[in-house]
Amino acid sequence: MSASTLETGERLLAAARDRWNEKFVSPQEAIARIRRGDRILLGSGSVAPTGLLPYLVSEDAEAGACEILHLLTLGPAPYTAPEFEHRFRHNALFIGPNVRRAVVEGRADYTPVFLSEIPPMIRNRQIPIDVFIVSVAPPDENGYCNLGPHVDIALAGIDAASVVIGEVNPRLPRTYGDTRIHVDRFDCMVPLTHDVPELLTPPLRDESIAIARNVARLVMDGATIQVGIGALPDAILRELKNHRDLGVHTEMFSDGVVDLALAGVINGSKKSQHHGKIVGSIVMGTKKVYDFINENPNVELYPVDYVNDPFVIAKNDYMTAINTAIEVDLTGQVCADSIGDQFYSGIGGQVDFIRGSARAHYGRPIICLPSTARNGNVSRIKPVLTDGAGVVTTRGDVHFVVTEYGIAYLHGKSVRERAMALIQIAHPKYRSWLLAEAKNRRYVYQDQPEPVVVKALYPARYEWNHTTKQGLRYRIRPIKPTDEAMLAPMFYKFSRDELYRRFFENEGVLPDCSIQDFCTIDYRETMILIGANREDVVTRVIGLAIFTKTPAPGEAKAGVLVAPEHQGHGVAAALAERLCEVARDVGIQTIRLDIHEADEPKVRRLFAPHARECALVSENGHAKLRVDL
Repeated sequence: MSASTLETGERLLAAARDRWNEKFVSPQEAIARIRRGDRILLGSGSVAPTGLLPYLVSEDAEAGACEILHLLTLGPAPYTAPEFEHRFRHNALFIGPNVRRAVVEGRADYTPVFLSEIPPMIRNRQIPIDVFIVSVAPPDENGYCNLGPHVDIALAGIDAASVVIGEVNPRLPRTYGDTRIHVDRFDCMVPLTHDVPELLTPPLRDESIAIARNVARLVMDGATIQVGIGALPDAILRELKNHRDLGVHTEMFSDGVVDLALAGVINGSKKSQHHGKIVGSIVMGTKKVYDFINENPNVELYPVDYVNDPFVIAKNDYMTAINTAIEVDLTGQVCADSIGDQFYSGIGGQVDFIRGSARAHYGRPIICLPSTARNGNVSRIKPVLTDGAGVVTTRGDVHFVVTEYGIAYLHGKSVRERAMALIQIAHPKYRSWLLAEAKNRRYVYQDQPEPVVVKALYPARYEWNHTTKQGLRYRIRPIKPTDEAMLAPMFYKFSRDELYRRFFENEGVLPDCSIQDFCTIDYRETMILIGANREDVVTRVIGLAIFTKTPAPGEAKAGVLVAPEHQGHGVAAALAERLCEVARDVGIQTIRLDIHEADEPKVRRLFAPHARECALVSENGHAKLRVDL
């Protein structure tokens, strides 16, 4: 923490000891309040009472036959050591690295539970708690301690426990939200000054960067995001640096949020609730994020039964939930808490946010994972989940699945469509095996050909700012999967006949396919440019241009569509110019446009300035304008 923060914390601690002297006791006196057989809840993450733990397991302490419960904690967990097996039994509500071995070896338990449901289960004693020990910042002049970076299940622990012990650490950051606890709620307090435990982010891998780029394509400007902690979430946040007006409503966050907030990318200006605020329940990271949240009124932390409540989450328009997984099967079932039958982490808040975001206005639930594990020797996309693996998120809840090889959209799709979509984003060396397994299970056609793997990277170089003759500013750019909701209003202004006429003969791309499929392209064989008005949170698509390569070398079919209210304003001409520019860049020499002969002069005027030659030709009874670039 900064020098001023430490000075403030130490001053508050000194004042508190003078005013509430009767609350302050030695570590040994505090631990002596724990009885044999008590169920002990520990503070989570960086507010785990690491200073008191050595006294808890001391030979002089009488505490024994105790169950110790907590979420993920940072720092040591000495009570899980084999030598304490007969004194303490850990029950993990979420499995962290410091207790994983004990769980795997059967010396500790694991309780799978939705994070949002833990506080009410503690309060109604479905999860009974006798003692709660938590690290807090010193009380202020009015006697209020601060829960700092971890609110999560702390308030429920304070409400339910018979004995509440506060480890008072002046180095803990003070935060806003539902974070204040009066000294009267504590049975005793122990002043113990130590550094706040930090969580370091592992180095980024190339696959994480590729996944992050694909996820970033699904995040809209003005969206409210949920993203966790670790290398992949931090990589995703880095890829959002060119987004605008993002909000945060998340179970937990780490250092990756800080840079975006300081740069103004995260400002909460478009949030539909908690306007302008970063909302979370848990903060874990390095000194960087702890300094950022310290006395920052733009960050508010609340209990997980509020933050993770799917009904609360759903109130955030454009809610985008980004979660990770260990493996996904070809029907869309997601395992996120175990590797086979070995428990690894926990359910946490994944299902809370997947379901909440699915119900939000224009919400987007996303599951992301690398395509392989164990140095590429295991596919994370599997025909069926590994024996013993648990389903955290059901196949009915899954919408987007993202790997470094692309994006699969599963919601509302058949098992055959799901299997083929997931095979396409699997690692190339496992695709043939996955397809064969899918055929064995009758998930797909027996003569189903193998899909071509395309690693679609958004071509940011194809972006241009334009202004209509009437002064409306818009941006021409390649289409993104996130544009689905914005395209629909424009498409619905046209009849089926008009869409067919403006696109590819009578086998047109619209409306026979879903708009979602239309928005998900490879940017090589097919390119769709949209004209997007950026004045509102919801991007308004005012026009688009498309080309799709044909089997003939250097040739593509093309089309241009402009919303009726923007026709005659120069939008079609700008789209045609940029479409020709991109087509030349990818090696296309000729584009063909289906037209009515009466429209030929107007369409020719759009493309002639950018072509060597334009000619009206007839093919199979259809008029086409041939444009040689």
